[in-house]
Amino acid sequence: MMKHIIVVMILVASLAFTFQSVSAADVTGAVDLNSAYVWRGMTLNDGWVAQPSIDIAKGGFDLNVWGNFDMDDYDDRLDSGEFSEVDLTASYGFTVGMVDLRVGYIEYLFPTTDAGGAPGTRELFANAGMDLAAGFAVSLDVYRDIDELKEWYTSLGLTYSYAVSEKLSLGAGASMAWAGDDYCSDGSAGFYDYNLSISAGYVITPEWSVSAFIKYTDALDSDNLADKDDGGSLDVKTYGGVGVTYTF
Repeated sequence: MMKHIIVVMILVASLAFTFQSVSAADVTGAVDLNSAYVWRGMTLNDGWVAQPSIDIAKGGFDLNVWGNFDMDDYDDRLDSGEFSEVDLTASYGFTVGMVDLRVGYIEYLFPTTDAGGAPGTRELFANAGMDLAAGFAVSLDVYRDIDELKEWYTSLGLTYSYAVSEKLSLGAGASMAWAGDDYCSDGSAGFYDYNLSISAGYVITPEWSVSAFIKYTDALDSDNLADKDDGGSLDVKTYGGVGVTYTF
């Protein structure tokens, strides 16, 4: 599995250079270093992770390869020093009036490791976003697993951004989510997690930029998203990270 994933990432990287030189696509590579890996309120690793990605965009179409590299074993649930997840995403974005829309497909790959793995799965998604005023924007994200889980996850978010200068920007965000039966600890669909975040970004050169964030996540309903001590997956609530991005 790992060899296949490495081959996929190499192929995508090669395509990035090809599209960039031949078709003038927007190609971006990034690496984030985070103090934990929290996904939809669930702690997947309570220690440091590195998350590289490469993105190719042209004419509304977007291809993305993203990976999670565990630097900690999370109570021996994972093997440190290995990729535990690689996501392949294809999407198309367009605008209708004042609303930015994007629809797409995600292939989740979970490589098998000595500490155990997970079967891969697939999702369809749709995102809608709209700028409000004075730096505020609202978004609605809807995901539908069509393979292993066959469930819905929906998130409503509000963000604020402020340009301190041409190079420095600050941001803040808040979101809340609703999840289907199989996400929830008690097996009954309902409100799930919420998130609060602050962030900063700095443009070093037209190609290079850096960023940082701090996020707090918790359960909207502890019956649906239970703490680790109660047999659930909510463990890390406050975490952060830094990232570097290069635009080809």
